[in-house]
Amino acid sequence: MKISGFTMVRNATKLFYPIKASIESILPLVDEFVVALGNCDEDDTTEQEILSIQSDKIKIIHTVWDLQKYPQGMEYAHQTDIAKEHCTGDWLFYIQSDEVVHEKYLPAIKQRCAELLSDLSVDGLLFHYRHFWGDFDHYVVSHAWYPKEIRIIRNDKTIHSWRDAQSFRRIPNFDGLNYNAKEGTTKLQVALVDAYIYHYGFVRPPRLMQKKNKNHNTCYRGEQATALRFKNASDIFDYGDLSKLNRREEPSPIVLKDWIGKFDWADQLYPAYKPANRKALKHEKLKYRILTFLEQNFLKGNLIGGFKNYRLVKR
Repeated sequence: MKISGFTMVRNATKLFYPIKASIESILPLVDEFVVALGNCDEDDTTEQEILSIQSDKIKIIHTVWDLQKYPQGMEYAHQTDIAKEHCTGDWLFYIQSDEVVHEKYLPAIKQRCAELLSDLSVDGLLFHYRHFWGDFDHYVVSHAWYPKEIRIIRNDKTIHSWRDAQSFRRIPNFDGLNYNAKEGTTKLQVALVDAYIYHYGFVRPPRLMQKKNKNHNTCYRGEQATALRFKNASDIFDYGDLSKLNRREEPSPIVLKDWIGKFDWADQLYPAYKPANRKALKHEKLKYRILTFLEQNFLKGNLIGGFKNYRLVKR
């Protein structure tokens, strides 16, 4: 059994993505790791950060992003597909540059891949998610956030990254352009693995968080729409009241030690930072709080509606 790791990234160090920790977190599990590295800005050092890992498992594919050809976040999926096509494993482990796997889960993931290798009715593996927020200690459990997602898939040419690369679908005869298409596509049949993906997309200094939000919005809506949307917005992102969130009860992943050492924005978080007249965050709104209460207390965490791009099979 051979497992390939893969990811796509651009301007990781400039936008405070833990790309090194992300790769290192699954590197012991995989036989190779493919990175689709986009055309980074001159003041970004993502390539140097990746090369500092000093592993002969890592293969970097240099790419150029085209937001005109792939708008609405589809460039994320396109770049993911580029990395995927260079993988040679039986199973392909996709990890985004703001995601980390705790070392304690690696044995269970490897075992699950081995036991399902010959079961061709299973297209991939579904992971639980923990969405950290503001710092490395707090995380959000909310209807507003996806509780599970596909992160391991078979090396199948008809399986493609979908929409904005959050998930995957089977797309026969894919035209290579419309990653948002639903017609003619099918959801993957996946089995659950008893492991979590730790998502740190909302853990960075507030100023860089807002910068990342602008960059992200540009990939979806273009520069003009982004400039208009953030015209009167603060340069400081407000994470809200972290005391109302869940706290981790276990040590952070070992690979995050150096990244956690960069945490220096506690004075910009509640209660030290209390902006006036701030808008409620999505997970703070009454609608989502009610839905979350019902899901967590009566439905074992299963969503009422919501995005679910997979067919879960019991294996």
